[in-house]
Amino acid sequence: MIQHPLLSELARFGVRLGLQHMRAFLAHLGQPQLRYPTLHVAGTNGKGSVVRTLGAVLRARGLRVGEYTSPHLQRINERVQIDGVEIGDEALSGLLEELAAAREAWARTEAVDGLSEDSGLTYFEMMTAAAFLHFARAGVDVAVIEVGLGGRLDATNLLDPMVCGITSIGLDHTEQLGPDVASIAAEKAGIILGGRPVVVGPLPAAALRTIRTIAFDRGATLVQPEHDYQVLRDHDGRVRFVGQEWQLDGLELALLGGHQLANAGVALAMAERLPPHLRPSPAQVAAGLASVVHAGRMERLAPDLLVDCAHNPDGAAQLAASLREMPEAERPRTLLLGMSADKDARALVMALAPLFDRIVTTHCSHPRAESAGLLAQRLVGVGIPVLPAGPIEVALPMVRAQGPAVVAGSIFVVGAVRDLLGLR
Repeated sequence: MIQHPLLSELARFGVRLGLQHMRAFLAHLGQPQLRYPTLHVAGTNGKGSVVRTLGAVLRARGLRVGEYTSPHLQRINERVQIDGVEIGDEALSGLLEELAAAREAWARTEAVDGLSEDSGLTYFEMMTAAAFLHFARAGVDVAVIEVGLGGRLDATNLLDPMVCGITSIGLDHTEQLGPDVASIAAEKAGIILGGRPVVVGPLPAAALRTIRTIAFDRGATLVQPEHDYQVLRDHDGRVRFVGQEWQLDGLELALLGGHQLANAGVALAMAERLPPHLRPSPAQVAAGLASVVHAGRMERLAPDLLVDCAHNPDGAAQLAASLREMPEAERPRTLLLGMSADKDARALVMALAPLFDRIVTTHCSHPRAESAGLLAQRLVGVGIPVLPAGPIEVALPMVRAQGPAVVAGSIFVVGAVRDLLGLR
């Protein structure tokens, strides 16, 4: 994995919502994001799964597909993929060198101090520009782009997508997006464009009202589950999708967990609304769904070890529902939990505690990670024993020696576990 000095420099400036600088920089680059068709996916949870599902289905169609996701599990290269293969170190390093020079030229032209916290570009904006430029030069047939944070002011929101998707709305990033689901929905709905379909997954009533109003005001076609499409699981575990034109039976979902049914529904409803020269056939849809890979999401790394990137209350509820689908005798009884310091640990744990006998807290080396000790203190009184175990290098073998375990709470800690096991 590359450690480019430009990214290290920009990481100091954190997150900044707003399109002013990104719009000007992409114009300086010649608008690379407008040189190929795109699909745009927002949501609190599930958007990465929808991107990977769309990518797999469109590859089965025979298309050259770019995928941009964030954050990454183990390598920043994971964020930028073409045909399921992440960008190489040399290619990414070269792009960043080129963009660093372009940033300096742009800063002089625009009289912008590129090193100022209030101007210039952020880490995420630079990676987004790199992805857009990489896809343009590679000549992708279509790119599927995941929103980083929110939607309205996210750096990806300078696309001209054929179809948009909003997977789910829940309480996460409330400091940036608003205190309730209606406020958060309004930010996510910022990706909606007039005259384009927007496909939504199952949403809280207040969120759906907000998105429906914004779609109507902008002249966008709202595509809703149950109303415009259905996705069902048959008694044999196979999936049935009924949409505007498609009626697909006997589909197999490669991704585990009941919540992936809703994500597949969003992806297929988006794919169904593509123009004919990009739309996959039923056989290609089936092949794509059966081949989706999304590391760290209900992923069994070993017979005794399951990992999931659930990091907010809605994600924890989905993980809990998936665990309940397992036979009780096979269900792991230890939760190895690592979380970022800015997350609501108690709300997450309350959804999971009834399924476990104990929680063991840990942390990885990521700068946002909360220490195992402080995390354990925050969880006093959740109804089951909570034991701090120190860094993940110590905690993982200790927990596995006690029996089957689930690792959750942070994409960063899941990535650290995969690193420890030597997995890519």
